[in-house]
Amino acid sequence: MPTSTVFQVLGEPTRLAILDVLRGGERPVGALVEHLRLSQPAVSKHLRVLKEAGLVEVRVDAQRRLYRIRPEPLAELDDWLAPYRRLWNKHLDLLEEHLDRRRKT
Repeated sequence: MPTSTVFQVLGEPTRLAILDVLRGGERPVGALVEHLRLSQPAVSKHLRVLKEAGLVEVRVDAQRRLYRIRPEPLAELDDWLAPYRRLWNKHLDLLEEHLDRRRKT
């Protein structure tokens, strides 16, 4: 999945909230509905988008569908963000050095 598509999918706050809940482990739709206080059709719609983007997967357990995070797309997103993180760290290090110099004078 292209990083831009993952960003588009994650640009919706409800989908981020679903992933936040799923960080704790797999959950059935009903638990997500209860936690998010949304209708079952709304949660199912967002889960479908997350599944199509490869961010979640579903496991059938008898009559229930259990959803869980697929970490691979998030690892790809983290890899994409790495150069930006280094850029910010560099700037924050420079700021820290500047502040240290000011405190010493």
